[in-house]
Amino acid sequence: MRYPPCRRRFPMTTTAESLVWPSSPPPQPHITPIDLRSMSGYGTRCCASCGGNFSKDSFSGNQWRKGVGQSRCYACVEGGGGGGTDPPPAAESNSRADQTARRNNATGATFTQYDLAHPFAEGGFRWVAKGTYNNGVRNGEPCVCKWFKSGHVDQASFFDLDIKAMDKAHDLVREWNNRNLINKLVMVNIPEVWTFTATSGHVSGKRVLQEPFINNYQKFNSNTGWADSETPWPRVMQALSHFSYHVSAGQFVLCDLQGGVYSDAVVLTDPVILSKGKLYGVTDLGPRGISSFFSNHRCNEFCNSSWSRPADQTRYHRPQMGTSMAGFW
Repeated sequence: MRYPPCRRRFPMTTTAESLVWPSSPPPQPHITPIDLRSMSGYGTRCCASCGGNFSKDSFSGNQWRKGVGQSRCYACVEGGGGGGTDPPPAAESNSRADQTARRNNATGATFTQYDLAHPFAEGGFRWVAKGTYNNGVRNGEPCVCKWFKSGHVDQASFFDLDIKAMDKAHDLVREWNNRNLINKLVMVNIPEVWTFTATSGHVSGKRVLQEPFINNYQKFNSNTGWADSETPWPRVMQALSHFSYHVSAGQFVLCDLQGGVYSDAVVLTDPVILSKGKLYGVTDLGPRGISSFFSNHRCNEFCNSSWSRPADQTRYHRPQMGTSMAGFW
């Protein structure tokens, strides 16, 4: 997923998977503003620490099982708070690893008719619209919702695979932060499945992926081995991808890294997980994707010479900036 040029400060080249201005936006909703809420089917609960009323997605499985009056939301457990538009400095938490997740920390958002009818960005198989949180810790802050284009994918399975991939990405980045390999923080936007309210016209009941908006967008690498290496942050991201392979004993590569660059951190969004078992959907290019990544990877000052690499480093996929999908490259 990529933001269009007017929304970021870094130049980039548009590719097939890049976000571009939509040529034929979806129909305009009939009601403004359009209200979006956390999935009621997932259940809601008040956090025992901060008192916020959040969906089940805002609690770990362990915390949710503790029951009403005992459950603590991710933000309170991890010590990251609401986060704000800029990621908090590392000193505000007991550990850098605890700040890895950047969550919605909200239960509602609003989108205008115009924003939904004219998404500011699009990817190969989904639209992206910008709105504003109107309930919760992030009240008043910008957000985005993402929904799948008709006929491009199996929507239900892709929601599940997106959440699954983000969970794995969070685990890998958290371990990176835990080891203090650099003096800055890498965060991950964690999406949740939300639904439009019953008063939202023809989009009522529509499910979307909801997450905080990011500023200063930049693309660092792709899932086929392409990588930017001109400035320090892209080289850090290449090292993070290499690290993910090493720390997972060769099972995964975290790649297609992109996100917002801040003064003391990077916030990643929409990463890809390459896995030996091809467990993460059409952007998971499997073992050949892992080999292709390493065929183009050159270790830099942020890598460790002891980190493992696959025996097969053949280039099976042509490196390109855009995200490739299995069966479409």
